[in-house]
Amino acid sequence: MRERRTRYPLAARVLGVSVTVLAALLVLGSLLLPNTLAELSATRFLRLPGEAVIGAALLLALPRRARIAAAVLSGTALGVLTLLNLLDMGFREYLGRGFNPILDWGLLDDAQAFVADAMGGTTAALAAVGAVVLALLLPLLTALATVRLARLLAAHRTRATRGALATGTVWITCSALGVQLFGAPLAADRAADMVKGQVELTRDTLRDEAAFAEEAKRDTFGATPGDQLLTGLRGKDVIFTFIESYGRSALEDPLIAPGVGRTLEAGNEALAEAGYRARSGWLTSSTFGGGSWLGHSTFMSGLWIDSQQRYRTVMAGDHLSLTKAFGRTGAWDTVGVMPGVQKAWPEAEFYGLDNVYNAFELGYRGPKFSWSTMPDQYTLEAFQRLEHGRERDRDLMAAVILTSSHQPWAPIPGMVGWDELGDGRIFGPMEKAGEDPADVIADTTRSREEYGKSVEYSLTSLTQWLERYGQDDTVLVFLGDHQPRSRVTGLRASRDVPVTIVAKDPQVLDRIDDWDWSEGLRPAQDAPVWRMDAFRDRFLTAYGSTPHPSGP
Repeated sequence: MRERRTRYPLAARVLGVSVTVLAALLVLGSLLLPNTLAELSATRFLRLPGEAVIGAALLLALPRRARIAAAVLSGTALGVLTLLNLLDMGFREYLGRGFNPILDWGLLDDAQAFVADAMGGTTAALAAVGAVVLALLLPLLTALATVRLARLLAAHRTRATRGALATGTVWITCSALGVQLFGAPLAADRAADMVKGQVELTRDTLRDEAAFAEEAKRDTFGATPGDQLLTGLRGKDVIFTFIESYGRSALEDPLIAPGVGRTLEAGNEALAEAGYRARSGWLTSSTFGGGSWLGHSTFMSGLWIDSQQRYRTVMAGDHLSLTKAFGRTGAWDTVGVMPGVQKAWPEAEFYGLDNVYNAFELGYRGPKFSWSTMPDQYTLEAFQRLEHGRERDRDLMAAVILTSSHQPWAPIPGMVGWDELGDGRIFGPMEKAGEDPADVIADTTRSREEYGKSVEYSLTSLTQWLERYGQDDTVLVFLGDHQPRSRVTGLRASRDVPVTIVAKDPQVLDRIDDWDWSEGLRPAQDAPVWRMDAFRDRFLTAYGSTPHPSGP
């Protein structure tokens, strides 16, 4: 290297300056990087990071070995912090919240599985390799960049010291006066705020884990005998149906709502002609954009489950789920229809389900539609064939998950004749002719349009199934598990989802008159809004359950 520098001094100087500039840009960019895509703009990097001033002063004050060690440690930490910022961006985009470094690592496996289902195994493998390379390379690069800048400061100690003092003075002055540039403070402390936020998040997470474990042990109906549960629904087949990503935006977004509204209006008219009435309201989901199991468990348990740690705590306990309450009575057979489950599902014990049908047990032989293993119309027909249409000695309680409205909303199945469904191979040409998931994911407008179409399909499938197969004793409760991702809803959307109860027997709806829910399948904009964890106790109370608390 020395020989080449001697032979090519100009090229060596240009190369050295270029590497130094790149190192400075990497460090400054890492210090100023926001943690949301909405804030990611060129103007956000035209700010003065206070951490750079403090870091330069510290490095100038240290002897050589300590300076290099401090540069390596601080550079590596900066790289890790940048990775956390990038994870925050992804989580906020898809789940409407930041990344939790204590709880959320397990969700990365789910993210890879989603990419594999939506974009193909090759894309998922390449994405995983890219993520691993980035995770290893970024801290190394920021460490090397910091070491290079530390050596530059030491080589020009006098000028660097004067520059640090002057820059520090400017930063303090701008901070005190609130000077702004392009709508943001010129004096930035973004990295320090990020570190503080992560420390507080970690502390709060650890505290919450212990507090929630105690909360989950207490249950208003935990000790209620079976003969005092759900007496107002005896003789009814009760079906709880979750519609994936069916959120408030589907009914209020100006691009999406017209189509979904027409679908609900048509379903309302058809069901009314068949003798059904409906009431609808709003529930605030514990999750956003994904993590459907958190919404399912919140609704069924009456506990606010907004993290994987809370979910694991509840699943390992004996808190009474709404579905298990039906089983405890001895009056209902309890069944789960889970087309999205493709591996062992120990949660069946918590939910108290006598029988669970996963993706491989519904007899489907047609194509997958991206993440969704089968169209909702087929899922409902399989439920009818396997359980709802069978002769039985007891009533039926079923939990049915509909997945066709799961992102990326491409390709979307269409309705076929109910008698033509067969084993699902009829959907083959439909899947091949559908939209490419990659094209939809990358386009905000198309994501919104296709999301709306997928919800229309799911609602049509469900209302037609009820119209075709429902009986005088059928009670259907259907709701969304969460809102779709922020690319569809925007950044300030609520977490509200519609919830509806449909029945022929007027006494079923008379029991919830005091809920003040809207008539029909569509909740009014000003209909009552409850937290999703409030539903279990309200439902149990309305339908004749007597509280017998359990726990400490």
